[in-house]
Amino acid sequence: MEGRMLKPLGIAYIVALFVSLIVAMTITPLLCKLLLTDGKYLNRNRQDSWLTRKLNGIYEKSLEWVLRNKRKVFYPTAGIFLGAIALCFTMGQSFLPEFNEGALVITAVTKPGVSPEETDRLGLLMEQELLKIPEVTGTARRTGRGELDEHSQAGNSSEIDVRFSKLKRSNEEFLNEIRSVLSTVPGVAVTVGQPLGHRIDHMLSGTRANIAIKLFGPDLSELFMLGSQIGHSIEGVEGLVDVSVEQQTETPQLQLRPNRAMLARYGITVEQFNRFVELAFAGEKLGDIYEGERSFDLVLRLNDNYTGSLDAIRSALIDMGNGRKVPLEEVADIVSVGGPGSISRENVQRKIVVSANTAGRDLKSVVDDVRRTVDEKIRLPEGYRVEYGGQFETAAKASRTLLIASLLAIGLIFLLLYGEFKELTLSTIVLVNLPLALIGGVLALYLTSAVISIPSIIGFITLFGIATRNGILLISRYQHMQQEGESLHRRVLQGSVDRLNPILMTALTAALALIPLVFQGDKPGNEIQSPMAVVVLGGLLTSTLLNLFIVPIVYEYVETRRKNNIL
Repeated sequence: MEGRMLKPLGIAYIVALFVSLIVAMTITPLLCKLLLTDGKYLNRNRQDSWLTRKLNGIYEKSLEWVLRNKRKVFYPTAGIFLGAIALCFTMGQSFLPEFNEGALVITAVTKPGVSPEETDRLGLLMEQELLKIPEVTGTARRTGRGELDEHSQAGNSSEIDVRFSKLKRSNEEFLNEIRSVLSTVPGVAVTVGQPLGHRIDHMLSGTRANIAIKLFGPDLSELFMLGSQIGHSIEGVEGLVDVSVEQQTETPQLQLRPNRAMLARYGITVEQFNRFVELAFAGEKLGDIYEGERSFDLVLRLNDNYTGSLDAIRSALIDMGNGRKVPLEEVADIVSVGGPGSISRENVQRKIVVSANTAGRDLKSVVDDVRRTVDEKIRLPEGYRVEYGGQFETAAKASRTLLIASLLAIGLIFLLLYGEFKELTLSTIVLVNLPLALIGGVLALYLTSAVISIPSIIGFITLFGIATRNGILLISRYQHMQQEGESLHRRVLQGSVDRLNPILMTALTAALALIPLVFQGDKPGNEIQSPMAVVVLGGLLTSTLLNLFIVPIVYEYVETRRKNNIL
């Protein structure tokens, strides 16, 4: 799921990097050669600007102080990094950020067996109540769908599409009023969602809600009772809304229970008995009848005078083994009982679903509280079990996959660095930028949403690739000055100053491109991109500022110990 949603972004990013690489290797050198051979250009640009000289002077003095007081800078930075790691464990988790689609999809389900006319009346009542809310501009409703529809639903189920204008209050307050209004309609279980989020929930868990508590067991009556207990027990969980137990009602049934002893006495096999019942009451299509351009099925079954009442069924005749006939009541017990209107199964097991949405809290925290509540208050009989499904389940699987992808990405980055510098130590120094970037990414995420979602994890992976560039710029400059015979302190100090402008320009151009996504994150369509932009922008800020001081400190420390034959 996450791959399908974010694949276009990855393709665009890779293509853009590839094209920029081609331009940097071909067009940029050509333009530089043309400009540098222009004498007027050289004379006009011989001196750095006032701002550049000022920044270089401030940075040089600051770096000199930092190199003399390494511990005063390095240890606090290490402490901040550990604090950022600890902060990650306090944030919530979710599969995707909250959408803002500008529309709602409300699922309303009445009791099974309620007529489509009654469901339509209740749906009309809900629409009238919704239109009284100031922001609601229009509604559209579908009541029931055909059995062969790709999104089939029974005649007791309705979907209401709600369009609303720009909110003058918070989204949470608006949704609370929607739920409050709909709660006044009796006999209807309501779930409030959004068009895209609604479809994602349905694909992930088979329900139209964020959380699906699936209760499995052999007896439907027991399942419904346990499901009702679970629903009542979790209603008080903070952040849980739209709690709904899958509707179940008994419908009258006639059961034909074969008497095996009598069947054997009359020479009728169980297979022949089942075949008779199937043909007599369900019928079987034998062919087609055509009248002009119209066609009709030719179906074989008993006449209505043998199926219209309980006494008529009892008197229906079934063939004996010797070709004679005997009344059905002689070989079977025919009883009138109540039975379920519908049976849901998953992996061949009977189930009932308690569904719910979240509001005001992250998905994982709510699910953890729900699990704890169910474990404490519900005692399941033998043969019954509970499973939890929904977006959080997919988020956990995706997080594990992305964690492996992150480790592989860092490993590949390290191999590329080693191929460039041919030293494990220098390659490791460049990777110091990763924890420096992590600090800003975590802090930015905590200050905005405090929820770790799949897009934000993708943002961290992207950030790791970007952050290493600054370290490469510094280390490559140090190595070049070392080949020229410069002293260690000189190449650390002057080399860092030489790379100040390129590092700042690289970070600034990336940041300017991300700022619109950060500040327009509440606009429809930007919900997935905004968490990525927040993480990358925050990480760029800290990695750029700290890189200019931490990498020189670590490099000088390592080279000093190597010079003294300690490393």
